[in-house]
Amino acid sequence: MNQHAAVAPTGSRLQLRHSAGFLGTEVHGIDLRGRLDAEILSELRALLTERLVLFFPKQKLSMPELKAFGQQWGTLEVDDSAAHVRSVEDPEVVELKASVGYVADMWHTDLTPMPNPPFGSILSMKTLPEVGGDTMWSSQYAAYETLSAPIRDLIENLTAIHEHPRMAERSEHPVVLVHPDSGRRCLFVNSQYTKRIPQLSQAESDALLRVLFEHSIQPPFTVRRRWSEGDIAIWDNRATQHYVVSDFTGERVIQRVTVKADAIRPITSRYEDYKPQWNTLSARKDAEAVGKSV
Repeated sequence: MNQHAAVAPTGSRLQLRHSAGFLGTEVHGIDLRGRLDAEILSELRALLTERLVLFFPKQKLSMPELKAFGQQWGTLEVDDSAAHVRSVEDPEVVELKASVGYVADMWHTDLTPMPNPPFGSILSMKTLPEVGGDTMWSSQYAAYETLSAPIRDLIENLTAIHEHPRMAERSEHPVVLVHPDSGRRCLFVNSQYTKRIPQLSQAESDALLRVLFEHSIQPPFTVRRRWSEGDIAIWDNRATQHYVVSDFTGERVIQRVTVKADAIRPITSRYEDYKPQWNTLSARKDAEAVGKSV
């Protein structure tokens, strides 16, 4: 059997093809322009929980059709930090245009500084450059599960502060998230928004986060999508990071809707927040970091 072939449930109308080992599945045999029946939507939800990113080739949805598809997954989020790129036709749709590689070319998970980061996002590829402009995702299930046991034991009792330059709010979330649908653990830090682990000194936090950031995006954990115009993708925002490859010249236009999620369940760490130790060389740096967290 082809290693990329996937098996849909018996009697399913879907044809599936896995895109990479840990995540990503291409879905055929479905038209997203109409309302999905309950059985198909349930199949897709289960598949998304397992495979984290689903691709629907060349669906060519209009903006209202994209929004209607998104609403079948849940209530849509109005992203205040993206007010400058909201569609003039509908504030629940973000339209991102780039022509010389000006894209989100940094690994990240969307809106983690929010108290309730989104369940997921749905992207419609409208216009493509002739070459380049791919998107990559990384499985944070795989990132967590391949860490050594001592590191897993440590980080399961840690939290992290997430900040956004265009958002007044900041949030503190577990470093390890228990996925609400699968029950699997996933790493929940990203280099764009995660700033500090408050139970550690600044130097310790910087060092541990650097290890986690680098580990979380190793090539075996990733899938890369070469787009075609009209493609639709939906990804689980809680258990992935993503990155746009900034290697193109020419117009690249996407439309995107984002689906709300319930609040992340907080943890009670067995460790207290770090207090600066005034007899150490890093005391001033630690005191400044703690001061910012107050």
